[in-house]
Amino acid sequence: MQVARERIITCTACGNVDTMDPCTICCDERRDASVIIVVETVADLWALERAAAMRARYHVLGGTLSPLDGVGPKDLNLTTLVDRVQKERVREVILAVNATVDGQTTAHYVTDLLSAQNIRVTRLAHGVPVGGELDYLDDGTLAAAIRSRTDF
Repeated sequence: MQVARERIITCTACGNVDTMDPCTICCDERRDASVIIVVETVADLWALERAAAMRARYHVLGGTLSPLDGVGPKDLNLTTLVDRVQKERVREVILAVNATVDGQTTAHYVTDLLSAQNIRVTRLAHGVPVGGELDYLDDGTLAAAIRSRTDF
């Protein structure tokens, strides 16, 4: 357990956890670098990876905006996302956040942050149940949701 704690680090590019920085996903040249899937947590990232619906890059926010819990924009990994969109040749950001009030609030905030960029911002289809959390959904539902995403 001690060895694992010493070797696991957070990727400075996307917020994933790995034993290297940038992480294995960020270094994978077979992925579509023009698409970034924004997720709340690393668990959500791996849920989407299990579904194998898309070979894109990810961005982990580290939570959602939650005024009641005292979580504001500065508490999330938002600055790095905007920097990535500006510096990399990103053409689409997919908001794969939970269908909760905090998740949708965060999605609206991210959409506003990216509104000045010339990119497409989409969200998962409504096949994800309201109040549902990505890491509890089956692979088929996640794959169908990402394939039928819509503009946000």
